[in-house]
Amino acid sequence: MMECGKSFGHKTSLIHAEENPFKCLECGKSFSQKYALASHQSIHTRQKPFECPKCGKSYSQKKNLSSHQRIHKEGSKFKCLECGRSFTQKYHFVSHQKVHSNEKPFECLECGKSFKYKSSLGSHRIIHTGKKPYHCMKCGKSFRHKKNLTKHQIIHTEHNRFKCFQCGESFSQKGALASHRRIHPREKPFECLQCGRSYSQKKNLTSHQRIHKEGNAFKCLVCGKSFSRKYLLISHQRVHTDEKPFECLQCGKSFRHKNSLTCHQIIHTGEKPFQCLECGKSFSLKPLFTLHQSTHIGEKPYQCLECGKSFFLRPSLTLHKRTHTGEKPFKCLECRKAFL
Repeated sequence: MMECGKSFGHKTSLIHAEENPFKCLECGKSFSQKYALASHQSIHTRQKPFECPKCGKSYSQKKNLSSHQRIHKEGSKFKCLECGRSFTQKYHFVSHQKVHSNEKPFECLECGKSFKYKSSLGSHRIIHTGKKPYHCMKCGKSFRHKKNLTKHQIIHTEHNRFKCFQCGESFSQKGALASHRRIHPREKPFECLQCGRSYSQKKNLTSHQRIHKEGNAFKCLVCGKSFSRKYLLISHQRVHTDEKPFECLQCGKSFRHKNSLTCHQIIHTGEKPFQCLECGKSFSLKPLFTLHQSTHIGEKPYQCLECGKSFFLRPSLTLHKRTHTGEKPFKCLECRKAFL
């Protein structure tokens, strides 16, 4: 080969003659080989043709399936002694261990902020440059990160694929459809014959009926409150004992409930996995993301029958109603003062 002097046993390995001749019509990215383009296009079509025969999990690329199948063959042989989590590959295990250490060796020379991972520093540096190198070929919108462009392109490739079966309106995002559905009265065909309460799913009715059969069998000896499940009583008793068994390994802060610890740990990772495809804003918690999406839709489906005021979320309406009823359900056990 005259360009670089490298020799090959097969003609297909030559790339200089027609460098990256295979172009993706969706995003404009080019590839040197046809199979690489075919593999890339699965990102846009969202097809996952490679299925694991053991567990049924599917992947868009064969290499990802091969990587997954090691779990069944080898098991998770790299175990973290801090939290017990296991990994099939050593580099994933080494990367995970940084979660438990406070070491942040990768420092930004612009602002001094440090990161645990080199890739995180690379993503951060783009903020200082102001560049948005990833452009959408359909509408011209630009993004700082490739993953944000990929998420955005779904709007063009699968426009309004989420359809409301009650009114026929379509949405580009599943979350937007979920928010829209709140305006329709929810069908609850499964009714409890003892108290008349209705449910949308049979399993919820079955779970509810245990209250009538068993009663609230688990009673708190401190405040007298009763529960239908033992785990609910155990969880409640932590209010009185102030027990906080779930501790953050990063900062030592403790929590009564596991889900509270999970939410807290996002502070340390800085992860914001929930991104709005409308405006690009990201959120660390799903409830905040859902609340934000409703600002784009503009719907406030929960209306107060007393004063007509409307709300995005049902809990906000419930809290508001107490201003009319005067109800104060939360009482301090020390001074007996009640709160909304």
